[in-house]
Amino acid sequence: MSDDARGATPRFSRTDSFGIVVAAYLVALVAALWTLAWTDPAHPFWSLWMADLVATLVIFASSMKLDNGSMYDAYWSVAPPFFVAFWIGHAASGASSLRQALVTALVLAWAIRLTWNWARGWPGLQHEDWRYTDLYAQAPMPKWLISLLGIHVFPTIQVFLGGLALAPALAYGCAPVGFLDGVALLVTGGAILLETVADEQMRAFARTKAPGAIMDRGLWAWTRHPNYLGELGFWWGLWLFGVAADASWWWTVIGPLAMTAMFLGASIPMLDKRSVARRPGYAEHMQRVPALWPRRPRA
Repeated sequence: MSDDARGATPRFSRTDSFGIVVAAYLVALVAALWTLAWTDPAHPFWSLWMADLVATLVIFASSMKLDNGSMYDAYWSVAPPFFVAFWIGHAASGASSLRQALVTALVLAWAIRLTWNWARGWPGLQHEDWRYTDLYAQAPMPKWLISLLGIHVFPTIQVFLGGLALAPALAYGCAPVGFLDGVALLVTGGAILLETVADEQMRAFARTKAPGAIMDRGLWAWTRHPNYLGELGFWWGLWLFGVAADASWWWTVIGPLAMTAMFLGASIPMLDKRSVARRPGYAEHMQRVPALWPRRPRA
């Protein structure tokens, strides 16, 4: 059994696994809508956060029932489109419909692509992400608490913070579409394209790689984690849309800053540490290729 699958029990087929995930997420959606119905619409940020948290707790309950934290994996990419719908529903009369259309299209493109990228590579409920199993083994607290705080609530907070800029971009900002929106469109759209190309290059490499081989081709020759660079670019692009709509919402920069801190402080170090242990020569590769910001490949 591989490291990715250790501790998991292959009780379901891949098709059954997807059915279980879809059912759990539909229950989470109903719970979120029920929460919105009972919260005060005069406090939309609080209402959205409570709905988001309740949905997360539903997924956490299913994760505990199935003993598999990877039930949460798709939440990262499926939650933001619902944020978009929520804020458009709260839009002021002066909000730009063009900006709403641009942001909605970009978020949907990002969400569909990222969810599909997860779905086509997910083996099913016999698999649990290796990062989760490492956390279970290393963190000095009960497994259920690690799962709740580290695997479910923490990323939900990250995505919620990253989505704060959707409020001015879609609902409260009334500035006409201008130059900064064009920059935001280039950054966000370019980030989605970068992430897509990086993932496809890695997928092609994985089909033919030798054991222990290091991906150092294409975008991966310029940066060790071009997919992460694209992910960060997406959240920074959304922030630019928010500032373009209303500059007084500059403080929503907390979202992309939190994302950047997470990738630089946790995601990249964890993946690099694993690669050093599994791939001879990766430590030297780290000296030649930057972690995130691209640089011309060195010989």
